[in-house]
Amino acid sequence: MSSPARTATLYRMVMPKHTCPYGLKAKDLLEREGFAVEDRWLTTRDETDRFKAEHDVKTTPQTFIAGQRVGGYDDLRRHLGRSVPDPQATTYTPVIAVFAMTALMALAASHAAFGSPFTLRAAEWFIALSMCVLAILKLQDIERFSSMFLGYDLLAQRWVRYAYAYPFCEALAGLLMLSGALSWISIPVALFIGTVGAVSVFKAVYIDKRELKCACVGGSSNVPLGFVSLTENLMMVGMALWMLVMVA
Repeated sequence: MSSPARTATLYRMVMPKHTCPYGLKAKDLLEREGFAVEDRWLTTRDETDRFKAEHDVKTTPQTFIAGQRVGGYDDLRRHLGRSVPDPQATTYTPVIAVFAMTALMALAASHAAFGSPFTLRAAEWFIALSMCVLAILKLQDIERFSSMFLGYDLLAQRWVRYAYAYPFCEALAGLLMLSGALSWISIPVALFIGTVGAVSVFKAVYIDKRELKCACVGGSSNVPLGFVSLTENLMMVGMALWMLVMVA
């Protein structure tokens, strides 16, 4: 039998058409920390509103430990010594996730096609796949992407429609490079957008010393503009030049 200090009471919304995800996270966290959880369900909106009014809280779930209210999910994490991510904090996680997955995809495709993951084609596929995935992230919300992109891209600031065209150009070049088709289209497109992007990022970050967010993984990211975006553009330029040499 658990001692009172290791017993927690959790109030969370569990309704026919909605189960609070943070309530599930709170229950899982408590159980992983060794608490015996008294799981109290709030099954209707009226019941939830009465609970909030009774305890003078604005949100659920709410956790009580040893008779004392701890609070919501973030409060519970702090109480247990866990970190609470700052949604506004800068992070390279989206970029790491993209490049890690496209690298693994390229290695897997190379192994399937040639019997070895470590081939020159795998390196080419890695860049092409990265371009495609980055284009997908931009196209998820092209309005937000274009707004962020307009903050630093030199061509887009002169011709706004370029901000909308950019993800499609990146996707087109990536797909053609992936297939090895129509090099006469993919090479100049990648070379053009990569060069303009590299110059724009270099000017904004290293000359003007501006602190901006990078639109490379979409308009909702907190990735700082700088090395990552410059790398994305230089990869496109490098791939275009490599293909130019190969077809010459």
